[in-house]
Amino acid sequence: MRIAYLECFSGISGDMFLGALVDAGVPFSLLENTAAALNVGARLEASKVTRGGLTGTKIDVITEDDHQQDHTHSVQDHQHEHSHPHEHAHSPDHLHEHGHTHEHSHADETVHTHEHSHQPHRSLSTILGIIAAAPLSQSVKTRAARAFQLLGEAEASIHSMSIEQVHFHEVGAVDTIIDIVCSAVGCEHLNVDRWLCSPLNVGSGTVNCAHGTLPVPAPATLALLGDAPIYSSGSPMERLTPTGAAILRMLGVEYTSLPTLRVAATGYGAGGRDTPGQPNLLRLLVGEEASDQNMPESIAILETVIDDSSPQLIAYVSELLLEAGAWDVYRIPVQMKKGRTGVQLSVLCHPDRIDTLRDLLFRETTTIGLHWRVENKVSLAREFKEVQTDWGPVRIKIARWPSGEIANAAPEYEDCRSLATTHSIPLKVITEQARRMFAACEEERR
Repeated sequence: MRIAYLECFSGISGDMFLGALVDAGVPFSLLENTAAALNVGARLEASKVTRGGLTGTKIDVITEDDHQQDHTHSVQDHQHEHSHPHEHAHSPDHLHEHGHTHEHSHADETVHTHEHSHQPHRSLSTILGIIAAAPLSQSVKTRAARAFQLLGEAEASIHSMSIEQVHFHEVGAVDTIIDIVCSAVGCEHLNVDRWLCSPLNVGSGTVNCAHGTLPVPAPATLALLGDAPIYSSGSPMERLTPTGAAILRMLGVEYTSLPTLRVAATGYGAGGRDTPGQPNLLRLLVGEEASDQNMPESIAILETVIDDSSPQLIAYVSELLLEAGAWDVYRIPVQMKKGRTGVQLSVLCHPDRIDTLRDLLFRETTTIGLHWRVENKVSLAREFKEVQTDWGPVRIKIARWPSGEIANAAPEYEDCRSLATTHSIPLKVITEQARRMFAACEEERR
């Protein structure tokens, strides 16, 4: 099973997460193209920086305002100046409880003042419209829309208003839209089965907002975290931003200690400033779960039969289940009593996701009952290798017998589909060439 593990010893923000993805091997060009496809007047820049003696990747969103405004601080702070009594800076994707974001660049010890007049107010429906209109895969659109939905729900809950009344200030700014959508695209490229995460270092201190001085974590961040395990360490600053919290919710992460893992890639995403005594970095580990293939694992199976929902709703719920941590979702047509036609929805997941996915089924579908069971499963070890086709790179998913021999190898559908769409080439042509390239590589290796 392919696993990603986030080590949030210095918190997590949108730019840190993007930096970790790129550092772990997600092509920066993929995120650049995504930012351009959103057509919101911004681009990405990547650079290598040092934080606490360690090298990481820093991602910055450069907007049209960045070129038009005369600012007094660095691009790493996204040209936004604020006034704060605590010693840290903000870059503009951090959502506070009052409905505008400024994502902290982690420990800028400068006092700032700046008016936000150039940042537009946007409703949730406007932001969702931008995402829906972009040329992105449906899974990316669903994930990104879910993140903004969660941000809106947090705001509505804090202010005791309906979500239709929520109008975001800087959460609707282009940097936050790009951070969240590019995060969804990068995660799709990694093709991870499970996202795991360490306890979250939220930081400490206070932050000045329109509603006064608030403690860290800000109320919106706390609302997004739910029952996630948190702690505070290091110099006073806000280390966990609402955008970072929304990304964690979007991925449906499981909070646990580092599992036994064969690490295939490591990435370090950097915050805006170098903090003394503690590297201002987010670490991402990607690899295969190193379990004994001869030992069975537990798998939970949730099932329900629905006879009064549209196919579109069932497809939508299937996407939500996968985003919430399901390993697989499949639908089977069934004939019910009294001649009714229905759909049996089966969900495969880790046993610790039963409660979450059960609640999602009750909330999002018309079912009034379901059942589940826990069974045993065994699986072959899996890994990925990349081959170069005439149109671009394609990952090959490889399954191996315990002896190490290859049991099966198949090109990743999403990689092939993306190249087919980009270059107007039949999908079967790209898939077949990827198979040939992999076979040739294996032949040379022998």
